[in-house]
Amino acid sequence: MASVAAALKERGIAVSGSDEGIYPPMSTFLAERGIEAKSFDEANLFHKPDLVVIGNAISRGNPEAEFALEQKLTYCSLPELLKQRFLRGKRNLVVTGTHGKTTTASLLAWLLEHNGLSPGFLIGGIPNNFGQGARFTNSDWFVIEGDEYDTAFFDKRSKFVHYLPEAVVINNLEFDHADIFGNLDEIKTSFQRLINIIPRNGLLLANGDDTNLGPLLDIDHCPIRRFGLGGNCDEQTSDLTYSENGSEFRFDETTFRIPLIGELNIRNALAALLLARHAGLSNGQIQSALDTFKGIRRRMEIRGEENGITVIDDFAHHPTAIRETLKAIDQRYPGRRVWAIFEPRSNTTRRNHFQIELAEALRLANRVVLAKVAKASQIPAEERLDPVRLMEDIRATGTKAETLPTTDKIIDYVVDQTEEGDILCILSNGGFGNIHQKLLNALGH
Repeated sequence: MASVAAALKERGIAVSGSDEGIYPPMSTFLAERGIEAKSFDEANLFHKPDLVVIGNAISRGNPEAEFALEQKLTYCSLPELLKQRFLRGKRNLVVTGTHGKTTTASLLAWLLEHNGLSPGFLIGGIPNNFGQGARFTNSDWFVIEGDEYDTAFFDKRSKFVHYLPEAVVINNLEFDHADIFGNLDEIKTSFQRLINIIPRNGLLLANGDDTNLGPLLDIDHCPIRRFGLGGNCDEQTSDLTYSENGSEFRFDETTFRIPLIGELNIRNALAALLLARHAGLSNGQIQSALDTFKGIRRRMEIRGEENGITVIDDFAHHPTAIRETLKAIDQRYPGRRVWAIFEPRSNTTRRNHFQIELAEALRLANRVVLAKVAKASQIPAEERLDPVRLMEDIRATGTKAETLPTTDKIIDYVVDQTEEGDILCILSNGGFGNIHQKLLNALGH
């Protein structure tokens, strides 16, 4: 929402907003662009704006939503705004999947931008090459991260069904968003709805290594290409290698270099590469762009180093994402001790649905520190993640693990226990009390 607000302001539209708990980098992003964000209050709408865009986190009882309904103000969801005012007539490249959406969409947008196509884009993070997560241009091309989360309290379909796709990437499919989906089959149904609206002159790119996707791919209404590492894929990579500076892989008799680490990121890059080819780019044009890609904030982002200790910020919060992040860090820094400092904050990881899977993922680190379950009182006790059990399961394999109640206690513990060469990987989909900078400050003393 913040990125769209910035993009709208660039077009000369007066924009203001309301939220609670705004934290960096988005709070900083809005402040830098002179966009005021207030706490929720119906008085914010007394001037009766031309349009109220209601985010999917808003529910009945929100004072501004109630005022908009009572006063019969013109309102819509963010996806509907995009569809009606920005996406019609565009060649929309929609990047979806449980993991890797932001990285793939950021890569793709930069591949097109670097080669002069000036795409519009909407990405759920901030690519460093652009400094913002949304832009609207006159280009025919639009890159959009397609989220399977629901659209709004008045429209429970997944956001991505609004995005008028020409081409769709499905990176992977796993259970997530336990607050709105009851099981994996419900998520599959949402993805099936997206697949059903790809036009006959469009394209579906699907991860051929993901068994959950298989039943969805028996279609004939549009071209389909399976991509990945396995032998069942139409578009297959090989010869994967990793270094501190990135990864290499071979595809279509060409070796590609990416400034990203890990198998998941190679799949992300392959998906972006294939969509870039769909847009008419050559292998040489693609590699030239990959060489200048600067990454994404909060995706294995190195926040700093103090006394030989490196602090990394990563958005990972699903067990698979945590596992792949920790594997990638180990590949980038072989032989160094890796800490996983995890905040269970998402609607899924606050619940016990992934009780076992979280332990299996986190124990890939050498040391584990668990923060308290965010807003635990909102989750029934019988559904809530059990931190004590999680620690016991991790310790059972010989990995030292602690759960601590506050950010300050985590910082004190970590600073006392760290050694030169340690990698501190902060895993959270929230601000985590600005623990990244606080750790760096404490380590520097």
